[in-house]
Amino acid sequence: MGFFDDKQDWLRGVFAQYPDTPQGRRAALMPMLRRVQQDEGWISPERQEEIAQILGTTATEVAGVMSFYSYYQALPTGKYHLQVCATLSCAIGGADELWDELVQELGILRGDVTPDGLFSIQKVECLGSCHTAPVVQVNDEPYVECVTKARLHALLRGLREGKRLEEIVLPGKVGHEVHVRGEEVGV
Repeated sequence: MGFFDDKQDWLRGVFAQYPDTPQGRRAALMPMLRRVQQDEGWISPERQEEIAQILGTTATEVAGVMSFYSYYQALPTGKYHLQVCATLSCAIGGADELWDELVQELGILRGDVTPDGLFSIQKVECLGSCHTAPVVQVNDEPYVECVTKARLHALLRGLREGKRLEEIVLPGKVGHEVHVRGEEVGV
């Protein structure tokens, strides 16, 4: 059974947003990728092929679009996929040291998932919060900002305890902490 077999109403709604042409149909690629990513945590080669067939394109084109956005995962991810911003502001703020700490603490590299299935990690390009560098993003949640090693360990501990991101108390009172729908919480 294909991922979209039981989502025909959802597909019709997405296609209705674009011109009824082959090019317009291909514009649905991003929402389709996002739906698979949200529901399955990653986009397998089989899902890429399914999307390509529905849109009348190739799996190579689907993979090409995916490769441009760090949000889309072509490898399985843990329950919590931690993305560490590695561009200039975050690098100056200590992102490389945070990455090393994550690798050591979790015992995994990019593309791996911890044996308990909880965590996967990835360095990403700019998350767009340079003023609160370094920044970590958990799944598709708001950013965790001004991350230090102490804050990183508190974050991991909270996630292991099954807490929601906004419930995790991070040490230190540095800048913004966690934003929920544009509002600061936990400061």
